[in-house]
Amino acid sequence: MIGKVLRGAKVSGLLRYLYGPGRANEHIDPRVVAGWREPAEVEPPVRADGSRDFRPLTGLLEQPLAALAGRGHERPVWHCVARAAPGDRILSDAEWAEAARTIMDRSGLAPSGDEEAVRWVAVRHADDHVHIVATLGRQDGVRPSTWNDFYKVREACRELEGRFGLVVTAPGDRTAARRPTKGESEAAVRQGWEEPARIALRRRVQAAAAGAGSTEEFFQALREAGVLVHRRLDEKGHGRVVGYAVALPGHANREGRPVWYGGGKLAADLSLPKLQAQRGWAKPGGGGSGAERVSEVSARVLLGRSVRSAARSATGEEDFFRRLREAGVGVRLRHSERNPLEVTGYAVASVEGDGRWFGGGRLGDDLTLPRLRRLWDGSPRESGGESRERSAEERRELWADAVRLSADYDRRFGGVEPDAVGGLLGVAGDVLGDRRVRRAGEEFDRAVREPYGRVAPPAARSGGVRLAARLLAAAGRGRNGSTVAMMTLVSSLQAMVVAVAELRRAQGRLFQAEAAGRAARELDGVLAGASAGRPRDRQVLLAEGDFPTLGAVVGRSGFRRSAEGRRSVPSHAARPPSRSTF
Repeated sequence: MIGKVLRGAKVSGLLRYLYGPGRANEHIDPRVVAGWREPAEVEPPVRADGSRDFRPLTGLLEQPLAALAGRGHERPVWHCVARAAPGDRILSDAEWAEAARTIMDRSGLAPSGDEEAVRWVAVRHADDHVHIVATLGRQDGVRPSTWNDFYKVREACRELEGRFGLVVTAPGDRTAARRPTKGESEAAVRQGWEEPARIALRRRVQAAAAGAGSTEEFFQALREAGVLVHRRLDEKGHGRVVGYAVALPGHANREGRPVWYGGGKLAADLSLPKLQAQRGWAKPGGGGSGAERVSEVSARVLLGRSVRSAARSATGEEDFFRRLREAGVGVRLRHSERNPLEVTGYAVASVEGDGRWFGGGRLGDDLTLPRLRRLWDGSPRESGGESRERSAEERRELWADAVRLSADYDRRFGGVEPDAVGGLLGVAGDVLGDRRVRRAGEEFDRAVREPYGRVAPPAARSGGVRLAARLLAAAGRGRNGSTVAMMTLVSSLQAMVVAVAELRRAQGRLFQAEAAGRAARELDGVLAGASAGRPRDRQVLLAEGDFPTLGAVVGRSGFRRSAEGRRSVPSHAARPPSRSTF
């Protein structure tokens, strides 16, 4: 049973709709089945012409509002629709009356035995649902509280499911993402979009967050994904970013202004404070994953992204170096031999890394200190930098490190922080452009969140998975690796998704476990499709030079080194995937 809570201003109009024919003549035999009085006492009488007279009931419901004398709610009409599932049996009037009384009791608006509570009626005009109409004014002249009324109604509905033997539905624990409104869905149809703006923005925000190592990288990734970004600063004038909102280009309201969505309006875990806490961005060095060894090319690319994001957000040289340190980047300054006070260059390294330092010029032609000073002085920007395409070598190295980190984690731990898995899965779907991987990410989305908006602290052992997501995001869209690289990544993701499903099931969060199970089945389909044409007598052969860091052939026993001898892959990576049990 699902309960939906609405608010309105006029009780008379709502009563006329409930007793009317409906939008498609779907209202049949409307009647009061329960209320603060006996149904027969408040049932709207029928006039001689067959119409209903709603004035007596309207007057009775509105009477407590007059006693509040302007101290009541701005929208004083409380409207709850309680609906059974399509496969449920048809409840009787007495059962719907009991359901309505339970909802009003659990919501706190009309507790059982409280004769001074709000006035309400329950109207039934169909087999599968009932409408509860109440006015938010207690009969003792006190304004009632509606705090968390939706979640209280949700718990009442779950209680009624067990009482009446109905289909069990998910708890109202805030793990589900916000659904688009009817207006947003209709706007998407008019515009010819594949999906409503809210869903498209949520997916892009999740991918940007998973592929970023700091708050500045997150905002830069959003811009690169074609999203409009508005950063909200603190009201004390310190210049600190405390929130954000996003919009799609071309999605405007009647005044022609962009339609903005705050991160918390897209999903409970996408507000800026929660993103920072989940990923460690809130503390200096917390977002880094330098403890995991990566190739020199990958380290240089990731540092270049961090430095470029800090440079574009900085107002000057001191601000630039401060932002780098806050993002978990170590900084060394090079001073002039003639004038020790003059800074002529800089080098950077990951604070938790292996001690590899890179000068600004090695990160990119646009990241030398003279070039950055011209940028901050307002000089015209020169070409080059992040906009260029990554070389084939860079893409191969980024992919190889990402695949290795995900496979190593699967082999060593067998499970991981759900949020880290969801981030890697979302980035993989975006980078690969595979609809099945993207659907797996959408299904897994609910399994990631902690109930009631709680934020789980980042697990130390999840650093490799978060770093793998950053590497894939840096590689850019397109299948930059070979088939076996893609299968290794998806196979590792599937193993981690199944581990999360088992975790949620052990925690008693069955709907989150089922969401993870559906994601595992989607990934299983990806692996089955990729291995459909594989020869029976040997593993997948890689084209010469296609993905040299993974080797020419992946055997069944042990590890096999690549032609360059740089790195090896676990033999289980290319085996036919085991079927999910979900």
